[in-house]
Amino acid sequence: MKAVVQRVLGARLEADGIEVARIGRGLVVFFGVGKGDDPAEADWFAKKIVNMRIFEDCAGKMNLSSLQLGYEILSVSQFTLCGDCSHGNRPDFTGAEAPDIAFAIYNRFCEALAAQGIRVQRGVFGAHMKIEQTNDGPVTIIL
Repeated sequence: MKAVVQRVLGARLEADGIEVARIGRGLVVFFGVGKGDDPAEADWFAKKIVNMRIFEDCAGKMNLSSLQLGYEILSVSQFTLCGDCSHGNRPDFTGAEAPDIAFAIYNRFCEALAAQGIRVQRGVFGAHMKIEQTNDGPVTIIL
């Protein structure tokens, strides 16, 4: 399992030319599921991400979480995070989990985020999506 977490001022997501998600200040999380990943790990990722202290406090120090501040999360399933580029120039995606299993784990991850008390918007699993986001910092964390 891999996640790329980006701090944003706002983001919107389109699939098939239709806006399906929009958030204000918060996090965009790109989430990839690898072959054999334990579904229970999704719960750990969710708890870690909502409590990640990457927002500035009044002293300008990264000391606050999205949960503390009531910010939002846009969660985007992204199998390409499991790509392997170690041989040749074309990524090999055989390390990504099968779509039906990955979909179930992605849903578990999104539900675990929401269970922490944070507002979650989702991308469209398996769709070609367009994402516009205004990064803040930029701050990008890889889990």
